[in-house]
Amino acid sequence: MAYASLEIVKTFDIDLGLMLVTTDIGRNSISDARLVYIVTIQGKGKSEVARWVKTRGTGSTAFSDLLSIQGSLPSRRPSFIREEVVIAGKAFDLYKRDIMECVRALYGSPDHSQYLCFMPERHYTDADKTRRLYHDIHTGRWWWDTQKALEADKPGATIIPLIISSGDKTQVTLFRNKSAYPVYLTIGNLPKDIRRKPSQQGQILLAYLPTSRLEHIKNKASRRRTVTNLFHACMKFIMKPLKEAGLDGVILQSGDGARRRCHPILAVYVGDYPEQILVTTAYYGGCASCETEKNQLGVYPCSAASRSHFAKMVGSYSWPDHCLQENIKPVQHLFWEDLPYANIFRSITPDILHQMYQGVMKHLISWVTDICGAAEIDARVRRLPPNHSIRIFHKGISSLSGVSETEHKQMCAFLLSLITDIPSLTPQQSNNLITATRSLLDFLYLACSSIHTDGPDGSLCSMDNALAAFHSHRQVFVELGVREHFNLPKLHFLCHYSSSIKFFGTTDNYNTETTERLHIDFAKNAYRASNRKDEYTQMTRWLERREKILYQSTYISWRLGNIEMSEDPLLDPGHGAISTRTLTYLKCVFTQKVTRFPTIKSVRLDKLEEKSGDGGYGATSFKTALTRFVVQFRNPEYSTAQVNEYAQFVVIPFNRLPIWHKLKFVNKDLYGKETLDSISCRPRRINHFTGKVTRNSQFDTALCKVSEREDGIENVVDDMRIGRVRVIFTIPQKHHDLLFPPNFPPPSHLAYVEWFSKFTHQAEPYSGMRKVKRQLFPDGSPAATIVPLDVLRRSVHLFPKWGGAVPVEWTSETILDHCDTFWLNPFKDNLLY
Repeated sequence: MAYASLEIVKTFDIDLGLMLVTTDIGRNSISDARLVYIVTIQGKGKSEVARWVKTRGTGSTAFSDLLSIQGSLPSRRPSFIREEVVIAGKAFDLYKRDIMECVRALYGSPDHSQYLCFMPERHYTDADKTRRLYHDIHTGRWWWDTQKALEADKPGATIIPLIISSGDKTQVTLFRNKSAYPVYLTIGNLPKDIRRKPSQQGQILLAYLPTSRLEHIKNKASRRRTVTNLFHACMKFIMKPLKEAGLDGVILQSGDGARRRCHPILAVYVGDYPEQILVTTAYYGGCASCETEKNQLGVYPCSAASRSHFAKMVGSYSWPDHCLQENIKPVQHLFWEDLPYANIFRSITPDILHQMYQGVMKHLISWVTDICGAAEIDARVRRLPPNHSIRIFHKGISSLSGVSETEHKQMCAFLLSLITDIPSLTPQQSNNLITATRSLLDFLYLACSSIHTDGPDGSLCSMDNALAAFHSHRQVFVELGVREHFNLPKLHFLCHYSSSIKFFGTTDNYNTETTERLHIDFAKNAYRASNRKDEYTQMTRWLERREKILYQSTYISWRLGNIEMSEDPLLDPGHGAISTRTLTYLKCVFTQKVTRFPTIKSVRLDKLEEKSGDGGYGATSFKTALTRFVVQFRNPEYSTAQVNEYAQFVVIPFNRLPIWHKLKFVNKDLYGKETLDSISCRPRRINHFTGKVTRNSQFDTALCKVSEREDGIENVVDDMRIGRVRVIFTIPQKHHDLLFPPNFPPPSHLAYVEWFSKFTHQAEPYSGMRKVKRQLFPDGSPAATIVPLDVLRRSVHLFPKWGGAVPVEWTSETILDHCDTFWLNPFKDNLLY
C-alpha cells in the first residue's frame, strides 16, 4: 500500500524519553572479556560446532565438559530461579526469571538498539491529518494516552510497553501426559517484525508456571478456585518489581549506550480464550473484556460497557459486591491489581489463531458442510484448480480430524467457491449464505492486515461493515437448521477488534501464533534435551546455555565482519522502513525470478503443441503464435489483420527451445528470499516402464498487464487480463539475427498465454467476485499469444462456475480445460486481497 503523503505527529518531542547520559558501551567498545569464547573454542568454524551442539546436536552433559574449559560464556539474560509454592501441604515448583533483568536484557540488546522506538507517534495518510494509520504498537492510542498520563506525574519518561504471553499448557510428550506452562515476555519498543521472529530473540522466556491439576484437593469447587489463585499468586510474585519501576521509573541503558528513565508498564496480555478468562477472572462462556452476559453474546451491535472502570475497584472493601454485580469471580490479590497504568480488560487483545481460524472459521466451515452436504463439498474441494497458495485436499475436508490452524487457513482460501450453485438451496437461501460467508471472510482478511487506516473509507470501517453484513444475514444458518443461537464468545469478540487495533496497533503485534511457535523452542525442544527426570532444572539450564551460544555466535559474526549474519532485509540497519519506523512505503511489489538455466534445455516444438493429457504442454497454436509475435515485434504499428497476413511468410529456423517450468515472484526488500508467489507450467510426468502418471500437469493462470495508463496507476479491471501460462521459454541468441531487427533483440524470456475474457465491470452482488470466460478463436481453439514474461504480474486462482452438482469427469488437473466460466478468487492470499 503506497501513500502519496505520510504525516507523522510527535507531540512529545522535547523531554520525552530524555537521554540522561551516553556512555561508550556500544558494540564497538564491548569488553574483550566476551572473546573468552573465541579463545576457548578457537576460530569461527569451531564456534559454529558449538552452536550446532546446543541447537541440534548431542545432550547437555557431554557438551558441558567442553564448556568447562577455561573461561565461561557471557550472557545478557538472567538465570532461572527455582521457587516453591505450597498448596494444601503439597509443594510445587515455579521457575522464574527476574522480570526487570529480562526487560533490561531486551531493551539493552546491541543487536536491536538501532530499531528501538522510544515515543508514541501519530501517522496520517494525508496532509490534513484526517486519516490515521495504525501498524506497530507505537502508532496506537494506548501508548499516546499512557504517555500523557505519565508525563503529568513524571515528565521526561520513556515507556516500555510490556507484552506478556501465556498460551495454554503445551504437551511436551506424545504420551505420559507431561506438559509445560511457559510465560513469555517482549517489549513494544521493538518492531513487530523482530518480535514475531524467534531467530531474532525478541522474546524471552519469563517463567514456567506449575502445571499440576491439584488432584489432592478433593472438592471440585475448591480445586477450581485454588487453580485460579495459584496462577495469580505466581504471576503476582513474578511481576512484583513492576509496581515500583512503573511508578518511579528505572534507569535503563539501551544497546547504543544511551541511558533513560524508563517505566515498564503492562500493555498487552496475549492468550487464547481460557487464558483470557483466567487472567480477568470472568466466568467461562462470557466475554473477558466487556459486561455482556453469556446469553447475550449474539446481540449485535454490542452495547455493553467495557469493564475498564472495574479495574479501578480491585482491592477495595466493596470488591466482592462489585464482583457479584459485574459477573466476575471474587479472586483476591489479582496479579495486575498493583500494576501502575495497567488496565487488564483493555489489555486483552484479538487472537487471530484461536478466535478466527480455530474458532469462528472452524464453526463456519462446519456449518456450510452441514448445509451443502459433505459429499458435494468434498467433490468440489478435490476439483479445484491448483495454485501456489492453494492446497488441494485430495480426500476432501469433511473427514479431517484434529484440523490445525494452517489447514483452516488453507480452507478459507477457497471456502467461498464451495457454496456457490448449491442445487438444494433456494435462490434466496443461496444468496444469504454466500453473503454471510463472504462477509466473515472479508473480516478475517482485513483483520490480518499488517496496516490499517481509520475514517469513513478506511480499512477499519470496512472491517466493521463486513461484520455488520454477516450479522444481517446470519439468520440463514438458523433457517437451514445448523444453528439455534450465536452466543459464541469468540464470535462476539469480533466486535472488539476495531477498538483494539486503534489502541495497540494491528493484530500481528499480539497474535498467539508467535506463542505457539515459541513453544517448540522453549518447551518441546527443551524437554527433549533433558533425561525426563527432574526435567525443569535441565530445561532451564539448557535454555540458558542455548541463549548464550546464540548470543555469542551473533557477536562473533559481527566481530568478524560477517555481513550475512542477518538474512532478513527488514533487519538491515540501512533499511529505512524499520530503522526510522516511518513505513513511508508499504506497497509489496513483486519481482520476477527464474532460474539461471532452463528446466529442460531442449524441447521439440511438436511436443509443446501436444495436448497436456498426452504428456505435452497443450500449446496447440505455438508455432502460429510465435510467427505472429515475430511480425508484431518487428512492426508494432501493424493491425491484427496485417500481422496474420505476414505471419504466414515467417520461417522458424529451429525446432527446439529451452523451457522453464516455474516462474517465481519475490520481494527482497520486505520478505528476503521467500517465494511469495509462483506460476507453474509443467506437463504430465509419465513412467515409461509402467505407463502410470507420476505427476499431474499444472498450467497456472496469471494476472497479465495488457495496457498502460498515463498516470501510471494500475486498474485491475481495465488494465489487466487473466491468462493461462502454457510455456515459458527463450529464443536462442543465435537465431535473433534471422528473426528480429539488428540492435533490437526480443525480451530474454517469453510466455505462451491462453487468454480469458475481460473482467466484468460489476462484481457479482452477493459473492463480490468477478466473472471471466475462456476466450476462443472463431475456429474454436483457445485464443493464445506470445507475450514478454514481464507482462505476468502474479498468479491468480479461479473458481469454476459449478452450475449445480459437480460433473464427474472434471478433475483438478483438467477443470481449466472442461469448464468455460470462472470466478476470480479474491482470497488466494493476503497480498492479493
